[in-house]
Amino acid sequence: MICVTGDTHGRLDCAKLRVFADGNPQLTKNDYVIIAGDFGGVWSEKTLDDDLDIYEKLPFSVLFVDGNHENFALLDSYPVSEWHGGKAHIIKPHIIHLMRGQVFEIEGNTVFTFGGATSIDKYRRQEGISWWREEMPSFKELDEGIANLKRYRNEVDYIITHSCGERALMYPPLRTRAVQYGRYPENQMLSYFEDIADYKKWYFGHFHTDGKLNDKMRVLYHDVVPLGE
Repeated sequence: MICVTGDTHGRLDCAKLRVFADGNPQLTKNDYVIIAGDFGGVWSEKTLDDDLDIYEKLPFSVLFVDGNHENFALLDSYPVSEWHGGKAHIIKPHIIHLMRGQVFEIEGNTVFTFGGATSIDKYRRQEGISWWREEMPSFKELDEGIANLKRYRNEVDYIITHSCGERALMYPPLRTRAVQYGRYPENQMLSYFEDIADYKKWYFGHFHTDGKLNDKMRVLYHDVVPLGE
C-alpha cells in the first residue's frame, strides 16, 4: 500500500498517522505513507531522536517531500543517497526524504517530487533558527526536475509537491486561502511542471485543508488517501 497525506509538523500533526495505522492493522514496513511537505521531524538536534522515534514506531515506512517549515541545515547534513531511482536523504531506515525534482519508481509507480514553498510567517521567525532560505526551490532544482521528467518523456503516474501551481489557487478549496497565502515563484515553477507533465494524480499540502480541486489534483492535510484516489 502507498498512501499520501498532508503536513505533519513534527509532533504537532502526526496523530493522524497513528490513527491511520490503528485502522489498518495489516500494514508493514513494506507499505509507505508519503507526507506532502512540512514533515518537521528533522527540526532540532536536541530532540531529534525523540522526534523521529514517533515516526519510526509506526508500522509503515514514512516518505516525505520537504515543505517550507523544515530545518534545512539539519536536513541537508544527511548524505545524498540513491533510492528507487532518485536522490534522497535516508534519515532512518524507514524515514526517507524524497528530494526536489526527482522521479522515484515505487511499487511499479513513477512518482515525481518537488518540495519547498515560501513561509508566509517568516516575518516572525529567525533565520537559521526557525526559518531557512533553502525553503524556496532554486532554479538548479527546477532544471533538474525538468531533466528528470524528460528522461521519462514527461510522463509520470503521480506528482507530489508541497505547494501548487498558480491555476490550482483558483479552485474553490483554495480560492479564499490563496488571498491569505499569496503567490510566489514556486507557484510559477509548479505551473511549468503542470504544463509539461502528463500525470494521473497530483497531491500537495501546505494550505492546511483537504479537498479535491478536480479529477487530478488534491490538497491534503488531515486526510490519508491511497495513491491514485
